[in-house]
Amino acid sequence: MRDHNPYVSILTNMHRTTLYIGVTNSLQRRVWQHRHGDKDGFAQRYNLTRMVYFEHFRDVNNAIAREKQLKGWLRAKKIALIERQNPRWEDLGEQLEQEPQIDNREAWISTK
Repeated sequence: MRDHNPYVSILTNMHRTTLYIGVTNSLQRRVWQHRHGDKDGFAQRYNLTRMVYFEHFRDVNNAIAREKQLKGWLRAKKIALIERQNPRWEDLGEQLEQEPQIDNREAWISTK
């Protein structure tokens, strides 16, 4: 699954204690990074491996604006958004859980 359109995603941990909102151009790569990538990052520190929400955009500027908007919301409003689309908080990333193609992973590593 190769995809280079921008997405805003929300990840959480098993206990739903922390919500992480970010922009990516590949949901598959982002899920892989959060589960297997940088051990020193915020997502690893809080074990944010479950993607519970995402939105697709055609334009990266709109995705970035939406990310900023969501980050400004109170936690209760974020939870309501997630529960409208994913009431059982299923891990939407499970179907994407495979190592990304080498060129995607190398592009991520080279930008660190």
